[in-house]
Amino acid sequence: MRRISIALAFATLCAAGSYAQQKAAYTPPKTAWGDPDLSGTWPSTDMVGVPFERPANFGERNEVTQEEFDTRLKQQQTRTEADAETTVSTAPRQGDGTGPPSHWLEWGKASKQASLLVEPRDGRLPPTTPEAERRAATLKNTYVMFDGFSDPTELGPYDRCISRGPLGSVFPVIYNNGNQIFQFPGYVVIRYEMIHEVRVVPLDGRAHVSSRIRSYMGDPRGHWEGNTLVVETTNLNGRTGAQANGNLMMLSDDAKIVEKFTRTAPDALVYEVTVTDPRTWTKPWTAAFPLRREMSYGMFEYACHEGNHAMSNILSAARSADKSDKSDRASNSTGGVQ
Repeated sequence: MRRISIALAFATLCAAGSYAQQKAAYTPPKTAWGDPDLSGTWPSTDMVGVPFERPANFGERNEVTQEEFDTRLKQQQTRTEADAETTVSTAPRQGDGTGPPSHWLEWGKASKQASLLVEPRDGRLPPTTPEAERRAATLKNTYVMFDGFSDPTELGPYDRCISRGPLGSVFPVIYNNGNQIFQFPGYVVIRYEMIHEVRVVPLDGRAHVSSRIRSYMGDPRGHWEGNTLVVETTNLNGRTGAQANGNLMMLSDDAKIVEKFTRTAPDALVYEVTVTDPRTWTKPWTAAFPLRREMSYGMFEYACHEGNHAMSNILSAARSADKSDKSDRASNSTGGVQ
């Protein structure tokens, strides 16, 4: 019965409109020092199939109809069958970046939530500023281009196995979606499976560090609002974003991120994040989605640097292309005489 009740609570959470009711209805256990207990492993895998932005035809509706949900269930079944295949010839998702076999990727569960974005109410990002458009035009990483890199620093931080930033670390992606919360008196520590970054969040009211100190993950400060952990992060370095493993929708270094973690059932937690970045978007936006507690989830090693042959391959290919271009220009300048 307990498993059934947890499943029903989690299904209810998938409708964004029920977040407030769920928060009010549940009182989480406390730590030995009296803070609400959020500890555990909360992977975002279940939400992988939910789009970040809502399809325009949904309008302000952030819950799919039963018919739309049935379609998602059929897609889930098809993926499950593909994942069970033992040969790559029948894999239906070739060309998705990681390639076959099908079971390499994680696809979550059918959800009634139409988009991760909940504000603005249409689930669409606000218009970007002229500065953000200029910044996007100069963006270089393997999500927007595959050649033309001059040196390693031109590739994105995720291409280089450095960071996904605080947003890219928690938003559901193709694999490694583990989020683990540890609690200590005066601190909350959040560990992410992808790249294994760790955020140490002080809860003692201390001020942010100097604005001259910047980093990929920023400077987090936390406090409790009732049973909700609120984490404000500033001091970002403007080199990470919110989508595609932190490689797209790049934030400026003036961005402020406010996250809220609320346990709403024994094995359910609602994650909400509001991004305020007036140099990038004309107004703030908010994403929200449920996380399911899985204590048996394995936080596997992410040996990105050890296996990152992309860096040397991309740069060696670029040098080879440079040599070919020089040879072509030399041939043209001599009328084809070698």
